[in-house]
Amino acid sequence: MKPDNLLNHHPVTYRTDQHHLPHGEITPAVKKIIRKLTNAGYEAYLVGGAVRDLLLGLHPKDFDIATDATPEDVKKVFKGQCRLIGRRFRLAHIYMGNQVYEIATFRGSDSGDRILKKGQIIRDNVFGTIEQDAIRRDFTCNALYYDIDNRVVLDFVGGVGDLERGELKLIGQADQRFIEDPVRMLRAVRFEAKLGLTLPTEMAHQITAHRHLLHQVPIARLFDETFKMFHGGNMAEAYQKTTDLDLFQILFPV
Repeated sequence: MKPDNLLNHHPVTYRTDQHHLPHGEITPAVKKIIRKLTNAGYEAYLVGGAVRDLLLGLHPKDFDIATDATPEDVKKVFKGQCRLIGRRFRLAHIYMGNQVYEIATFRGSDSGDRILKKGQIIRDNVFGTIEQDAIRRDFTCNALYYDIDNRVVLDFVGGVGDLERGELKLIGQADQRFIEDPVRMLRAVRFEAKLGLTLPTEMAHQITAHRHLLHQVPIARLFDETFKMFHGGNMAEAYQKTTDLDLFQILFPV
């Protein structure tokens, strides 16, 4: 099944009486950034892990923002507060006080400035719509968008329902998504350990079958994701799962 087949072009909209997301947990700086973008005429939403964690009653460590403004547009809006980073994925970092907030432009589905090597995405700066951005994300629970002004959650891929059922679901075919970015295998383990979500049997099989692809990942990315996985407060669960899926020896070769 291709990711597009999972997309609901008219998202399910969850109102405040349906999602119970604690709006007060969102920091004033995040609200200020989003409103500055919307006041400049752009779309901007809280997205990804922060929305997921807030819906689960957790306290997010990071607040990421998605927008239709290009990195250069964001730079024009925030001027000296903004720094553009990244070659693989072009991003904008906004500096407020001692905090850094990440803003990503909606990713598109056209080829454009996307470079693949043996199916793996090594550069992706194709920009698009919020609908296209949703299906470019890894798991359904990470493809949720929160409109801070209307206080609604936009769900294009059934992520809210998957969270309610305690299921971790990939957007699209597991083999293709793991080939595109092998780090998604480690993220799957981390989310199962951290969030208590169930990893489907087929996804577990695909992780074991594609674990060798982790050898192609730059050491810095591998270290970063491994650190998050084992320092997220659920080390025992993460260790058990990496062992069960034959990942541990790849991460920590003897």
